[in-house]
Amino acid sequence: KGNPILKLIKGVPWLFDSIVPDYQLGSTTCALYLSLKYHNLNPSYIHERLKLLASSYDLRVLLVLVDVKDPHHALKELGKICILADCTLILAFSYDEAARYLELYKSYEHKPADLIMEKNDSNYMNKLWKFFLLFKRINRTDVATLSSTFGSFKEIANASEESLSFCPGVGPTKVVQLQRWMDE
Repeated sequence: KGNPILKLIKGVPWLFDSIVPDYQLGSTTCALYLSLKYHNLNPSYIHERLKLLASSYDLRVLLVLVDVKDPHHALKELGKICILADCTLILAFSYDEAARYLELYKSYEHKPADLIMEKNDSNYMNKLWKFFLLFKRINRTDVATLSSTFGSFKEIANASEESLSFCPGVGPTKVVQLQRWMDE
């Protein structure tokens, strides 16, 4: 009950209960919390906790508070442990960040998986890239910048010289070439 993270969780409801993990984030998701200071003093602790957890949850998160000056060796060890235990390792560098991770997992409990999955619009980007290949000075980075700035080909085509010139990497020569080509 002296857990400093609980005081920082405000975005989702929580309650105390007698459960094996430190946090139950959903019916199939849980988290164990580990401070690197504590881990350095008691390296077998996390092994015991993971054994108790067994395969009770589909998604098991090890939330690690990085609170030591040189965390590399311990993190390498914990990374291996997580791989072997089929556990997701998440690093937090403050109690507040740890609380935000827990809130985020809990808030996504009933959301569809595609909400957090990468959108695969590479087909559109490939078509855009092939079109812009016609311009000798436009590269993939420029296409990605233009696409993310304007959102669609139509918006790029209708953009003013001034707004195009604000895009990083798209200098005056490229802007003039783009405008001339779009006007044709």
